[in-house]
Amino acid sequence: MVMAAVIHEKGEPDVFRWEEITVGSPGDDEVLIRNSAIGVNYVDTYHRRGLPHPWPVPPLPVVLGFEGVGIIEAVGRGVVGFGPGDRVGYALPPHGSYAQKRLYPAEKLVPVPDGISDQVVAAVLLKGLTAQYLLRRTYRVSPGDVILVHAAAGGMGLILCQWGKLLGATVIGTVSNDEKAELARRNGCDVPIVLGQEDFVATVKNVTDGLGCDVVYESIGKDTFRRSLECLRPMGMLVSYGHASGAPDPVDVIQDLGASGSLFVTRPTLMHYMAAHDDLMTSARELFEVVQSGGVKAHVGSVYRLRDVAEAHQAIENRRTSGSTILLPFE
Repeated sequence: MVMAAVIHEKGEPDVFRWEEITVGSPGDDEVLIRNSAIGVNYVDTYHRRGLPHPWPVPPLPVVLGFEGVGIIEAVGRGVVGFGPGDRVGYALPPHGSYAQKRLYPAEKLVPVPDGISDQVVAAVLLKGLTAQYLLRRTYRVSPGDVILVHAAAGGMGLILCQWGKLLGATVIGTVSNDEKAELARRNGCDVPIVLGQEDFVATVKNVTDGLGCDVVYESIGKDTFRRSLECLRPMGMLVSYGHASGAPDPVDVIQDLGASGSLFVTRPTLMHYMAAHDDLMTSARELFEVVQSGGVKAHVGSVYRLRDVAEAHQAIENRRTSGSTILLPFE
């Protein structure tokens, strides 16, 4: 018997149902994974609610979730490089991680090195792969750069702060309260800003002597997007990778961005940056290296049973969490 958190309709967190599912045997180029830990990401709440997103949701009923770690129990024909007993992680579509076991395409798996726990992998894999391409490819952060990280005390924000600091940047971050400001500070954020207490645009200008920062990592959306543009130096880049407060208002890319300093705006997604197998392997290897070296530490903020995923989603949406949230499927 395999249990999963299934949704039959889109809506509030209470749409999840703890049900038995049929998994079956792996097909060609697939593996059967017994999940040991599952990552929860803010994007999962978009899919549960039915909000627009580049990663489509299959027809209902559906098991959500992209991120997990576990042991391969069986492989299908054509699978090369993996076998039963291997410990693996995954962080790309298709959906299906909110289950005790699942089928998954072998080409999107990454091998998990010894010395990193299952909970740490579930806490950092999707966020860490995202941080890797945001910091090293979308905008290549270099020593001396000034970066602004919104939601700096969240699971994603803490990784961006730590890794950005490791790369030699001055890190400014926004948070929602004093406790989260201290958490961000302990994880590489040089200048934490509590929204509602400080004007983040004024602080950025003060830190940069009026010039502005090199890049803004924007995950809040509607509430901060426009003012984030005001934080950039001429020819700076705004990287919009999420919109927790709703989709941002439209920007006139011809007039507004030009008049504001020849600015760049991009909306990257993990599935495009990791579409090539070599890019996925390179990014995962670099992520695991910085984790094993201690340069980036996982912050597991909340642990729930998989059957209690509704509580996890509720906490994330109400901003009651810090760090990463993970689910344990067999608890």
